[in-house]
Amino acid sequence: MLLLCLVGITPHAWAQSAAGSVVGTVTDTSGSVMPGTQVTLTNNATGDKKVVVTADNGDFQFLSLLPGEYALTVERSGFKRYTHNPVEVQVALATRENVELAIGETTEEVTITSQAPIIQSENASLGQVVQGKAVTEIPLNGRNVLALVGLVPGVVPQGSSSGNLTGQNVFAAGNYQIGGGSANQSSTLYDGAPVNVSYGNATILVPSQDAVQEFRVQTSNNTAEYGMYTGGVVNIASKSGSNKVHGTVYEYVRNTIFNSTPYFAKHTDVPANVLGKNPYHQNQFGGNIGFPIFKDKVFGFFDYQGYRQAQKRLYNYTVPTVKMRTGDFSELCTLNSSTGFCTNASGSPASVATAGQVYDPCGGTASAGQGCPGYTGPRTPYPNNIIPQARWSKVATNLLAFPYYAQPTRSGVTNNFVAYAGSGGTNDQYNGRVDFKIGDKQNLFGRYTQWNSNNAASDPYKNGLRSGDPISPESFKTYQTVVGDSYMFSPTLVGDLRLSFTRWNYVRTPGTLGYDETKLGFPSYMGTISGLNNVPSSTTVPAIALSNPTVNGIGTGYIFSVNNNYVIA
Repeated sequence: MLLLCLVGITPHAWAQSAAGSVVGTVTDTSGSVMPGTQVTLTNNATGDKKVVVTADNGDFQFLSLLPGEYALTVERSGFKRYTHNPVEVQVALATRENVELAIGETTEEVTITSQAPIIQSENASLGQVVQGKAVTEIPLNGRNVLALVGLVPGVVPQGSSSGNLTGQNVFAAGNYQIGGGSANQSSTLYDGAPVNVSYGNATILVPSQDAVQEFRVQTSNNTAEYGMYTGGVVNIASKSGSNKVHGTVYEYVRNTIFNSTPYFAKHTDVPANVLGKNPYHQNQFGGNIGFPIFKDKVFGFFDYQGYRQAQKRLYNYTVPTVKMRTGDFSELCTLNSSTGFCTNASGSPASVATAGQVYDPCGGTASAGQGCPGYTGPRTPYPNNIIPQARWSKVATNLLAFPYYAQPTRSGVTNNFVAYAGSGGTNDQYNGRVDFKIGDKQNLFGRYTQWNSNNAASDPYKNGLRSGDPISPESFKTYQTVVGDSYMFSPTLVGDLRLSFTRWNYVRTPGTLGYDETKLGFPSYMGTISGLNNVPSSTTVPAIALSNPTVNGIGTGYIFSVNNNYVIA
């Protein structure tokens, strides 16, 4: 009984959906409220008509409305008919329309055609709507609709969130800091269905620009139905069909001929290695159509977008020189002709590091290929800065012969490798939505979205190893199905049921997946890793990190993930 009492005194609230509402109060010119007055709201696109009667306090409300433009009509005997068109309904927002009726005949009409600014007066949440015109017409790099989140005050884009995500870091889609919250930890909803998964809270679905009606970024003071975020909420509404046929076909092209040559590609001390323009080809194309299936009753909307990008990125890396590959590190310092060591280094054990000098950590006492277990003596500089091959490990020798590094393309010990390597990717996205007007009290919709994306691998060293973030060799498929049913039990009670299923299949594949690490000289137990983690062929050529100078290693890990989200709201 206590629970029922709490429910009874709770003010009306909206579930986490993309629906909006229209609320208001009807009065006469003296300010007296007018109960029992008929109020009609008609969707200009679909003809869907809803009728309510004002309560004893003159209030009315229309809940669970699709974002769009509506016509509001108020009629009462002895007063002029009132019409306001258009009345804008925005995603997850209540539009307040207070109406003042003037005395007169119902055949007379007061018509308002101006668009009054929408003021958020129903709750204390803060945010901003990015409307359909902005979504459709603002130029976007790669047509990433979430880049418009950066237009909202209090939002700071992070990382590579603003460009097209194919050929980039797929985990950057939701990388925004909203309202001072944590970056990449906001909640994104598409028609009320979450598109974040448990794997790093990744935003795994970015709707096609032309499939989005509008969206709202809620920055702070959000109401209780929103959760699972430490930043803000991005609430997206998809487009639906109407009584008229509307469609769009487009293609956007970028090409090598429009680009300049990168600076480091043409400035080198080895003329034979001067590079031309880096090849770049990008095509983004698609189309959409909204249409009536049965006029005033059933509507359809379909959208397709394809993306193809093929380019070669410029890699300016540091790799070991030819001498270094033989153990000769004399290029790292100026040798003292009398001592054979780097300048300021002595032949005696040194306690202070000398820039460029290579030391034997075992003091010259260990046998070939051995470490220094229990050795506490001083280290010894190698004569002429050359590591004798007797001290080379078997693993290091085999990695050099693999080969782990490419040959330098220019002189010097740093930034001595410049080359183009392929990258880019492809994606295809399909959006389909059907809306049913079952009756005056019930509306049903269903949407299916599929997004297939693949990032091309980049192999700058031409040795089968693939570069990692942000251009990883990865692919994913996102599937989302949403069904929504809205039923008006009474003018003050609406049931809004939302069912959704989202699946995200993701894999990042190293170029040497399944490589037998024991071939490099590692112990035999390294060959048992796949049996221990129950992931077949899960080993790769290990990554190497060298510093001072920093030598660029190449390699990426093996990641695969299947996330299934089932939601009832």
